Amino acid sequence: MPQLRTAVPAPASRTPLRGWLAVGSVTAGLFAIVTVEILPIGLLPSIGRSFDVTDGTAGLTMTMPGFLAALSAPLVTTATSRVDRRTMLCAFMALLAAANLLAAAAPAYWLVLVSRVMVGVTIGGFWSIAAGLAVRLVAPGSAARATAVIFSAVPLGSVLGVPAGTFVGEAAGWRTAFGALGVLSLCVWGAMLAVLRPLPPEQALRVAVLRESVRGRGVRGALWTTVVVVLAHFGAYTYVTPFLGEVTGVGPDLVTVFLLAYGAAGIAGNFVGGAAVARRPRAGFVTAAGLIACATLLLPVLGDRPVGAVVLLVVWGIAYGAVPVCSQAWFAAALPRAPEAASVLFTASFQATLSLGALAGGAVLDRTSSSTVMVLGGLTAVLAVAVGARRGPG
Repeated sequence: MPQLRTAVPAPASRTPLRGWLAVGSVTAGLFAIVTVEILPIGLLPSIGRSFDVTDGTAGLTMTMPGFLAALSAPLVTTATSRVDRRTMLCAFMALLAAANLLAAAAPAYWLVLVSRVMVGVTIGGFWSIAAGLAVRLVAPGSAARATAVIFSAVPLGSVLGVPAGTFVGEAAGWRTAFGALGVLSLCVWGAMLAVLRPLPPEQALRVAVLRESVRGRGVRGALWTTVVVVLAHFGAYTYVTPFLGEVTGVGPDLVTVFLLAYGAAGIAGNFVGGAAVARRPRAGFVTAAGLIACATLLLPVLGDRPVGAVVLLVVWGIAYGAVPVCSQAWFAAALPRAPEAASVLFTASFQATLSLGALAGGAVLDRTSSSTVMVLGGLTAVLAVAVGARRGPG
């Protein structure tokens, strides 16, 4: 594999305030991105009614960003590999703001899908740069903590962003929720301009490096396990709102509360997973997949009552909260000399399968029921346990 020069952080032993403010701005950017990406989960029925489309068709608002993110992660990252990373992060945040404002004003469903394409490009490019950026923003001794802070944006988007967006959408309309996220994205864009210092690229990522990286056994293990776990999760979780309404029998207000409980559990899972992956990322990944399998398979059995549903959602949240950090750690361990390549492969595999899972779940939902969607998601998670147990180190 071509040798890449590893990024060398500044020798300072203590991180200045501006460094932590930069970490905070990147975390806020990822929080906005995660919230925008999965916000339709809580608003699918409202979006569908607005344009007179089915829940499964409305699920395209989940599939479009992931597919575009999977394409843009390698393409945009390699095409802009010589551009200052601060410039790229700010450009992506401006694009996210424009996408949200377009969705809020869209008179036709196809324009909503165009806005989701813009979201996908933002996800692929921003995540690929930000996932491994902590080492350049803080002192070496603070890099691990800064990485955990940046990745906390994933569960925070679930625990705060999605329930809040769902609440706003139910109270004032789904367009208002997207408009509010457009304003938030503009605020984050301004914060990045203010606190991020210039970040010239330290290595040029080439397509040949990515192609060679995929051939490693450890990378293949991380890739396949990520694909199956994310397929299981998003194939089921994208349609958890219809399940809670149809099977559990709760109204929109309680759906928001249930999503809040899921997100809070996800925050705990993020830090539990972060502690576990330092030594055994594969074991943490397999455990998370097993818990997702248990939760989704039991939901049709125990989820007809609110107590059973919320308990299983908490288990599900803890498990999935550990998935992104476990996946990134596995890719990073497999490619220690190519951190940006590891981030690109993580982002591309994660996002492509997110979309595929949402698309498959929507097709099943339109033809069967939300309970069937949960069962199939659980069986896929069982497969993920088998795949993860057989592949890769740790």
